[in-house]
Amino acid sequence: MNVETTSIPGVLVIEPRVFADDRGHFFESFNHKAFERAIGGDVRFVQDNQSFSKANVLRGLHFQVEQPQGKLVRAVRGAIYDVAVDIRAGSPAYGTWVGVELSAENRRQLWIPAGLAHGFLVLSAAAEVLYKTTDYYAPAAERCILWNDPTLAIAWPLTVEPVVSAKDRQGTTFASAAPRPV
Repeated sequence: MNVETTSIPGVLVIEPRVFADDRGHFFESFNHKAFERAIGGDVRFVQDNQSFSKANVLRGLHFQVEQPQGKLVRAVRGAIYDVAVDIRAGSPAYGTWVGVELSAENRRQLWIPAGLAHGFLVLSAAAEVLYKTTDYYAPAAERCILWNDPTLAIAWPLTVEPVVSAKDRQGTTFASAAPRPV
């Protein structure tokens, strides 16, 4: 696998090695030992989540204040623009974001360590997103930063107004949602 660093420490783009021939292709989408080598530490995934979304759906920016989740995200159908926002107090990248296109075609995955907010925009007619998490979903601890927060100024590749859930429209600003740096 090929591993690319991003501007946020710990956030990695992971590309599997694909074996293709006239019958189709094969790739290893996850290998625990190789993944731990790539991130330079131990990880234990406890939950897999899968979502289906239509074109122009924007989900996020979600995080949990308790039981923060590390996420390994990939699109198994269609294409998304996946975004991670560093909200870790004391991080040198606090308040910055990275965005990566993930698609069934490019097979890329994004590793988002615990303590970051996450969201994505569907770029194709539809998309199915699969992600592993390092902790369980804790609804009472879930928070949401507004996808269009002016402080973050995320450059979403929008062509129309995104479709956002009522819950996500009720998100708060980065300044009020994120822990303060120390």
